[in-house]
Order: sequence, then structure tokens, then C-alpha cells
Amino acid sequence: MASLKDLRNRIASVKSTQKITKAMQMVAAAKLRRAEEAAAAARPYADRMASVLGNIAGAVEGDGPPLMVGTGKDDVHLLVVFTAERGLCGGFNASIVKLARQHQRRLEGEGKTVKFLAVGKKAWDIMRRDLSGKIVERVDFRDVKQIGFDEADMLGEKVMELFAKGEFDVCTIFYSAFQNVITQVPTAQQIIPADLSGAGEEKSETGGVAVYEYEPEPGAILDALIPRNIKVQILHAMLENAASEQGARMSAMDNATRNAGDMIDKLSVSYNRQRQAQITTELVEIISGAEAL
Repeated sequence: MASLKDLRNRIASVKSTQKITKAMQMVAAAKLRRAEEAAAAARPYADRMASVLGNIAGAVEGDGPPLMVGTGKDDVHLLVVFTAERGLCGGFNASIVKLARQHQRRLEGEGKTVKFLAVGKKAWDIMRRDLSGKIVERVDFRDVKQIGFDEADMLGEKVMELFAKGEFDVCTIFYSAFQNVITQVPTAQQIIPADLSGAGEEKSETGGVAVYEYEPEPGAILDALIPRNIKVQILHAMLENAASEQGARMSAMDNATRNAGDMIDKLSVSYNRQRQAQITTELVEIISGAEAL
């Protein structure tokens, strides 16, 4: 049985931990608001970009740019896995990597070659043990305070450079879509070749299908727009991930704070019982000694 001193030390240690988790919860709550606003602002732009691409692609005669139509093969797949730079956010990072691993196993079961691009320190930490030979590159943004288009532009250029070198045929990004503080949904999205299956026809003000005339030619517009769309979709994924990370951390730290409180209560009960037993024993010894005199 632990001594009173040991119990006091454990209670003090758990109280210190509780202060840290409470502080981290408050910091995550403050960061979540900004991250959620950024993610919400990026969604309409990303959706509209996909819709515009769908309309322009429908007007192109013949094959479009390689980034839109692909190489004509799907033998080599590049999986871009977005995770956080830090931990202490529950199962947030592990759930994204788990989805990517499931995708990898399915593709390899079909005889495909799979490569990984790890974005975020935790992606590398989780995957390096089993998948280090399949990771072609790792990128982290530990020194970046707030994710913006500059980071998405750099990452998009890196992915397109690998495509231009013939390193892969299909590129899919994996991230966590933010819904609320409790719910973050691991998501897979194909960006090369562009997946325009969800882009519907735009409606005019009268309710009919909108008809556009393009200047310059649709093919020339796509040449400029497809690379931009890849970067926009990457930015959207990064912002969704940032909001999901803060939501997951806020929830995890709230649970940790509650658990620390429960542990403090249990340790306090044990301390009081042991202290009471010790006082009772001392009183019995004093009374027995007095009676013996």
C-alpha cells in the first residue's frame, strides 16, 4: 500500500497534469474558431471550382490536359496523407492513416503499385515503421503558424512535378473533413486525374441549364485552371484537417481533464482513509500506553 507521502505526491502530480490539459483545451478552443472559419470559407470556393471545371471539360473536344484525363493507366498510385504536426488529439492522426492503409491494401490486392507522400510529422511517425520504403517524400509545416495558400501551392507543385516525371498515374489525398468538435470524418479524394463526377450542371436564373461561350478556347482555359484546381483542393484539405485537428484536440483534452478529476477524487478518498486509519492507530497506541501506566 502506498504511503501518505506517495499519495500526496501522486495527487499533486495529477493536479499539475490536469492544469496542463485544461490549458491545452482552452488553447485548442481558441484556435478552433479561426480554423473552422477558414475551412468554412474554403468550401464554397473548392466546390465552385469543381463545378466550373466540370462545365468546361464538357465543352472540350477530344482529350483534355494530362492532369485532367491522366496517363491512360492506373498502375501506380500516389497517396498523399495529411496529418497533424503534433499529437495529443486522440485518434485523429491514426484514423487518417488507417483509411490510407485500407486504400493501399485494396490497391495492392489488385496488383497496383502504391507510393506515399507524408504531409505532417505524425504521418511520418506512424508510417515509417512499416511503410518507410514506400514513402517517396515527407513534408512538414512545423514552423508554419497558420496554413495558407503558399503551403498548398508548394505542395501542389511538388505533386505535379512527380506526375510530370511519370512517378505515378493516380493521386489521392487523405484528410479529415471537419463536421463538429466531436465528429471528424476521414476522407479520400482523387485529384489526379481530376474527379469531376460530382460536378453538376449549373442552372441559369430561369432554371434552365446555363450555356457558356469560352474565350479563349476551353482547352487553353483548362491548361491554366487544372493546376489551380489541384492546389485549391489541397488547400481545402489542409484547412479541413487543421479545423479537425483542433476539434479532436479540444475533445481529447476535455476527456483528459475529466479523467484527471476522477483520479484526483479516488486518490483523495484513499489518502483520507489511510490518514484516518493512521490517526486511529496512533490514538489506540496512546490510550493503550496511558492505561499501562
